[in-house]
Amino acid sequence: MPQCALVDSAPIENARPARGIAWLWLCGVLSVYSIAFLIYAETAAFTWDESYHLVAAQLIAAGKRPYLDFCFPQTPLNAYLNAGWMRLFGQSWRVPHTFEALFTIGGVLLMADYVFVRFPVPRWRFAAALTTGLATGLNAMMFTYAPVAQPYGICLLALAAAFRISLNGTDRKGTVPACAAGFCAGVAAGSSLLTAAAAPVLLVWMLVCNRAGSRWKKFVAWCIGMAVPFVPVLWLFWLGPRQTWFNVVQYHYFYRRLYWPETTQHDLEVLTSWIDSGQGLLLGPLALYGLYFIARKSQWTRAVKREFYLCAWLATGLGVEIGLAHPTFPQYFLLVVPFLAVPAVAGLYAAASRLFETERPLWPVLVVSALLVLGLGRALYDQRDDDQWSLYERLAKKVEEVTPPHASLFAQEPIYFLTKRLPPSGLELFYTHKLNLPAGEAALLHIVNQDDLKREVQSGMFATAYSCSNEDIADYGLKNLYAQHVEMDTCSIFWDWKK
Repeated sequence: MPQCALVDSAPIENARPARGIAWLWLCGVLSVYSIAFLIYAETAAFTWDESYHLVAAQLIAAGKRPYLDFCFPQTPLNAYLNAGWMRLFGQSWRVPHTFEALFTIGGVLLMADYVFVRFPVPRWRFAAALTTGLATGLNAMMFTYAPVAQPYGICLLALAAAFRISLNGTDRKGTVPACAAGFCAGVAAGSSLLTAAAAPVLLVWMLVCNRAGSRWKKFVAWCIGMAVPFVPVLWLFWLGPRQTWFNVVQYHYFYRRLYWPETTQHDLEVLTSWIDSGQGLLLGPLALYGLYFIARKSQWTRAVKREFYLCAWLATGLGVEIGLAHPTFPQYFLLVVPFLAVPAVAGLYAAASRLFETERPLWPVLVVSALLVLGLGRALYDQRDDDQWSLYERLAKKVEEVTPPHASLFAQEPIYFLTKRLPPSGLELFYTHKLNLPAGEAALLHIVNQDDLKREVQSGMFATAYSCSNEDIADYGLKNLYAQHVEMDTCSIFWDWKK
């Protein structure tokens, strides 16, 4: 961690600009991004994995408990929130999409506002803040994955809030900021353990850099705040320690890789995929150059430098944790982007100072913004033929037509959610069917392996069967089990059991 014991004696607040016309212009430009982002969230945003988060929320709204009543290998805070949103506003994928998009926008604005307030070159504050907001919000992974029902949006907002509150907490004697920062870090980790590394980084930094009040009191306050979002996990652990331990810890260490046999090769491909990303090649080198400039070339105060270093530590901690996930995926790294963008604007300033007039940041910002927009446009174009919720809505409508009310349905998570039919026990999460556990343990954990699932399908317990896998259709013999079937959008729906 950076040394923070020696800090400029002048109060940091003296360097903070008033939020005037320039700040309103910043909000105005970012509001255009926000509108486009919300439109995308409500029309085209989709990833298959979000469906099991939606099914989990559906089950919670129906009175089921994660871990105890169904398998859900995630920390559950976001699922509880999604269940609450949908109880208030209706069971639709658009409801959690709206909230996750708003959370993401909030995180982008918090980071842009931070740079506007803290960037030490007055004429560059608006440009640096705008670049931070666009580099974060227009990142291709951020734009396409943050607004889905997975917890990326809430994690981004919670991490940004924890970062901002931690900065203020070092100069306050009271323990409220420490408690609030711990709470925000807990919200992020309670929604996704991919963000867990941020908590110790923020805590250690705040304690080392503390300039007012008792470190021990702030440590205790932080821990209390951090624990609050984990109350659901603690409660579930009290009720079912074996089930909770399996879902939160054991599944990730021993079973996630079952669907990716070449996990190491897969991870290496993901970790080197930034080579093919124009946005990654822009943001990463700028951030590295920015850190070099801050450490060796700039005359910025230590107080400002330490905050930029904190962003680097957060990006490093999160990046290492995500990189060690086995397997890992490119979209996980969107959690790193906000904290990489902050030193990147310092790198842009340093590079522009050599190429352009220091006091005129227009051209470098326009060049970077154009590259970000083009990178996002290319990513959206490449995904133009990917699945969307409209596809599954058509399939779900047909499934509803051929399935009697209250009849048992063999399907996958998107169809269960859209038809508002609770999945039979063990079918809540497609990825668990490759787990082969002893019968008693499998029943306790609500897991059905592939052999048992095949026997269930062939026993006639399902009035309707749905599958998009030709391999599964042939293996289960669905065409021989059902009298009628229809093929729609590369998927098949079977009904009318042959008695």
